[in-house]
Amino acid sequence: MSIEIDILSGDAAWPTVRPLLEAVWPPDGAAQRAAAERHHPTLRVLIESSGELVCQVGITIRIITWNGRKCQVGGLGELATRPDRRRQGFGSLALTAAVQTLRDHEAIDCGLAFCNAEQAGFFEARGWQRYDGAIAADQGGGKAPYRELTPLQLDLRRKVRGGTLDLCGSPW
Repeated sequence: MSIEIDILSGDAAWPTVRPLLEAVWPPDGAAQRAAAERHHPTLRVLIESSGELVCQVGITIRIITWNGRKCQVGGLGELATRPDRRRQGFGSLALTAAVQTLRDHEAIDCGLAFCNAEQAGFFEARGWQRYDGAIAADQGGGKAPYRELTPLQLDLRRKVRGGTLDLCGSPW
């Protein structure tokens, strides 16, 4: 079994990634799929095993504000592994490659991810911490508190703790 890791622009990778996301988020996951189609991350980490795409994670690089100060984040989202290839380490591999990409960027202050509460342990086991402050995001035509998913952060150049994060756009 051979494993390849590619990091591509979000737009360029979309045709390759779309079938994977449709397999992971079937028709009952329509809201997640619709969000994925509207928002293309800056970069995507693609994991292939024996020539087949098995996992991906999106990286959105964006300037946000934290307690009124500008902060550049690497937002991770859409971590998805084919259902028949889960529990084989592909998600961990994708997350590790994404974090290394953020570290290599050198201008990224912190990593920020949002996930369901039951998925938070996956990130926490890999050094991510729950963000305990308030989060605001553009939603429904205006700025509003964002509480839909569990926020997690990873220290890179800065320790982002407490206070208010304004995503300066929609969540990823």
